[in-house]
Amino acid sequence: MKKILKIAAIAGVALIVVGALAFAGAVEFGDRKLRRYVDIRVVPVPYVKDAAALKLGKYLFESRGCGECHGDDGRGIVFIDAANGMYVKAPDITGGKGGVVSDYNEGDWVRTIRHGVNPKGHPLLAMPSEDYNRMNDADFAALVAYVRSLAPVAGESAIVRLPMLVKALYGVGTIKDAAEKIDHRRPPSQPVAVAATVEHGAYVATMCVGCHGPTFAGGRIPGTPPERPPAANLTPGEGSVMPRYDTVEKFVAMMRTGRRPDATEVNKVMPFMSLRNLNDTDLNAVYAYLKTLAPRKVAER
Repeated sequence: MKKILKIAAIAGVALIVVGALAFAGAVEFGDRKLRRYVDIRVVPVPYVKDAAALKLGKYLFESRGCGECHGDDGRGIVFIDAANGMYVKAPDITGGKGGVVSDYNEGDWVRTIRHGVNPKGHPLLAMPSEDYNRMNDADFAALVAYVRSLAPVAGESAIVRLPMLVKALYGVGTIKDAAEKIDHRRPPSQPVAVAATVEHGAYVATMCVGCHGPTFAGGRIPGTPPERPPAANLTPGEGSVMPRYDTVEKFVAMMRTGRRPDATEVNKVMPFMSLRNLNDTDLNAVYAYLKTLAPRKVAER
């Protein structure tokens, strides 16, 4: 009996050692993954600075989520400060001292926003480039024009602190950065008429894929703190939230107010600071597009 217990104890210790080594290895893989070089072919988008482009760029900046991380003035804000030790502060994207874009060229903007890769070729872990990868050239140029027009403020580069567990999950591929999710060979979208149509709605809705997934079926958002709720299923499948919004008016009201038709509050993880700025055309178009989605179960990405 003592011999059996001794063998069991040795086996238990061995398993703990193996597990610890595997965990340490996963953490090291995570560090290496952040330092990897991502080789992509960048097609620069020429700068524009006309009044119409700046107006459009301001609208895109305010309605497509840029301010949620970088702040209205572009100086960068803390958008994750979790109990598990995960901390993420976006960088200053103005031309001020300490910012990261002062020496960007036309290709660097494309590499960063569309591909989630910094000018040195390394992945940007917290940049949701999958939401912007399909942005057409005209919108992209307008967005960059507006960001470049922001008044310079003193700031700093991004600050990202990851708990060991998160880094390990990143190392083994459970959590992916945007550069892993994007098909870098795929060209940007071609312009479609701006109207309350399914086609335009499909284009605008690309801003939602980072959280709701490419199929819009929702589920847990990889890499977010454990206390954050899963994204809603926007398809008409099992567990969908869309039956609450049987009219476009109810959907638009929720996007503008952050409240469901029964007046209960939608979790504030939803970027309502940006969503409330979407105009009627874009919101009606997104609703039209969501109504065409194939049914999927929650998290069926």
